[in-house]
Amino acid sequence: MRVSSSNADESRQPKANSGWVSRERALVVTLALATALAFYVCYRLAYPFLPALAWALALAVVAHPFHEWIERRLRHPNLAAGLAVIVVAVVLIAPAVFVVRHMAEEAATRAETIKTEIDKGTWRARIEGDSRIASVVKFVERQVNLKREIQELSSKVGDRLSSLVSGSIWALAQLFITLFALFFFFRDRRAVLRALRSLVPLSDSETDEVFARVSDTVYATVYGTLTVAMVQGALGGLMFWWLGLPGPVLWGTVMAIVATVPVLGAFIVWLPAAGYFALSGSWGKAVILTAWGTIVIGLIDNLLYPVLVGNKLRLHTLPIFIALVGGIALFGTSGLILGPLALVLTLALVDVWRRRTAGGQTAETVQLHRHENPKRSKQSERI
Repeated sequence: MRVSSSNADESRQPKANSGWVSRERALVVTLALATALAFYVCYRLAYPFLPALAWALALAVVAHPFHEWIERRLRHPNLAAGLAVIVVAVVLIAPAVFVVRHMAEEAATRAETIKTEIDKGTWRARIEGDSRIASVVKFVERQVNLKREIQELSSKVGDRLSSLVSGSIWALAQLFITLFALFFFFRDRRAVLRALRSLVPLSDSETDEVFARVSDTVYATVYGTLTVAMVQGALGGLMFWWLGLPGPVLWGTVMAIVATVPVLGAFIVWLPAAGYFALSGSWGKAVILTAWGTIVIGLIDNLLYPVLVGNKLRLHTLPIFIALVGGIALFGTSGLILGPLALVLTLALVDVWRRRTAGGQTAETVQLHRHENPKRSKQSERI
């Protein structure tokens, strides 16, 4: 009887263990779902502020050497971070206010001029005075109602730019959040990096590599893409002003914007302007603008970009193009940072998994490696 009783207890033990495992698995699944839901809610809460946070991160990476220089001299984290934020704000806001104000004035003036000339019919008299331009316009008019399209376009552009210039509370709020987040990125940089290291399931070397690639991407985007684009826009705007074209600040800004997108470039702005000069008979101006755009503006990308970026961003043009355009479509102007950042982060994680698969590493091996190598790389602390 004792034997049979012990056998019965043993037969019941697996069932008890099975029930415990089922409850444990249910708890794990519940915890995972709750964590995923919490992350989603936090993402939705932070989504409106992603542009501000993205630019704050970019500024923190780019201005880190300056902040570190101030911090070494003041030896007061709050004061050093506050002073660095003030300097960054002055450097960014002053030129932005100047450019936006001039863009608004020029856009409003040009829109009003176009509407006035269309209403009075003076634009047709000018066109009919040149047979070459008149033939092109007549062909276009046969395809579309040119007068109506120009009126609608000028009205929309004028209204939207006027409302943009008048300023939006949301834009000011985003600027405040950017500077507010930048302060904490400066002051708590090391604590943030330590927290990220404790959360990511990567070894120290893998974490260092991911941090380094993220930092390099921000450097390449800000120092490379944006700086080169601004230089190209400034050079194009100066040439537009020297040749007497209307709206040099406006068109220079447009050139800077399109120059950030691979494959497009500033030529889609200055090339039609050169064509306009050629059609109107100003062959000298057409040649000057074409030479300036091809030799000076065009070569800036090939000469200045490698100097600023070097080999920090070694990616093919196609994925970068998709990342930039997709990022802008999804996040707006902050997509210039978030698009390439998402691409590089994804590729870095894919490389990690590829090496782990090839080397037969497991999660336990990685955690053991983390405990055996507690040293932190200083390279990743550039963020």
